Amino acid sequence: MNIDSIQNGVVLDHICAGKSMDIYRDLQLDKLECPVAIIKNARSARMGSKDMIKIDSPMELDLDILGYIDPNITVNVIRDGKRVEKKHLAPPQKLVNIIRCKNPRCITSAEPQLDAIFLLSDRKTNRYRCAYCESEEGKRA
Repeated sequence: MNIDSIQNGVVLDHICAGKSMDIYRDLQLDKLECPVAIIKNARSARMGSKDMIKIDSPMELDLDILGYIDPNITVNVIRDGKRVEKKHLAPPQKLVNIIRCKNPRCITSAEPQLDAIFLLSDRKTNRYRCAYCESEEGKRA
């Protein structure tokens, strides 16, 4: 299989195998007018298998969404065919409007205009709790 290199854009590497389509959907990459390559289940010495996404256009990415989906992702910024920056992610301390509370009695259920705020409660397991009612993780917004 041959995937062209990109000249100016972003490469998301070390994505846990099978998570690339979640990222594609959550970052709304389908709305881009540039080429986007998704490589699923590529062999990796470090991970066994991994996914990758190549975006052939410079863009700002929501690192909180990426860190929530998979904190092991590396973000490589490419300019003139060369990597000029490599970012390592971590689970964000605070998520705003990325996931919604599953508790029907939470104030965010009664008042949907409120921001859905979740705070990292356990760094080892990457678990989040609602800032309003303390319920564990909900579903993606």
